[in-house]
Amino acid sequence: MLFRSRVRVRGAPERSVALAEIAAAAHDGRGLPPGDPPGLSAEVTFTLPGPVFPFGAYAARVAVDPETGEVEVREVVAVDDAGRVVNPLLAEGQVVGAAVQGLGEALTEEAVYDDEGQLLTGSLAQYGVLSAAEVPPIETELQETPSPHDPLGAKGIGEAGAIGTPAAVANAVLDALAPLGVRHLDLPFTPERVLAAIRAAR
Repeated sequence: MLFRSRVRVRGAPERSVALAEIAAAAHDGRGLPPGDPPGLSAEVTFTLPGPVFPFGAYAARVAVDPETGEVEVREVVAVDDAGRVVNPLLAEGQVVGAAVQGLGEALTEEAVYDDEGQLLTGSLAQYGVLSAAEVPPIETELQETPSPHDPLGAKGIGEAGAIGTPAAVANAVLDALAPLGVRHLDLPFTPERVLAAIRAAR
């Protein structure tokens, strides 16, 4: 394929050169300053005029067993606005992955130390990591409000689920425990912690 477009020469507006000629000269190094490697390159620096903020809303549906303290998350619904979404499949994958991370934060993940300051959850054998069997259905929806601060109109999406999911689960669990008199509970909502809070409220 031949390049038919021509570009004007800087400093000599009456002259123009075909892009094909520029590419050929750059490839074999003709006309380049001494020491410059052959090839075409361009460098551009872009600075945002201000911060870019994505936003969204998360909700969770849970069931709490008052006899064992076990929390079962039955569904998570995530609606995110990340501006212009280039690849919806990748964006949804980021939301789901971050939501699963957020579920771990809310339910099982905790750094536990003994009285001497020794970490007791230093390996995956002790640290509470969710398995795929414990992940509930996660419904996602992407909205697009382009950002005015970048040419693509994109915002962030990768951490949204890890921020919205723990708060949604916390609200749902405390709503479920409110009739039992529980008003406050720190993450993670392990069965032991939830059961202790239920017994203390009675």
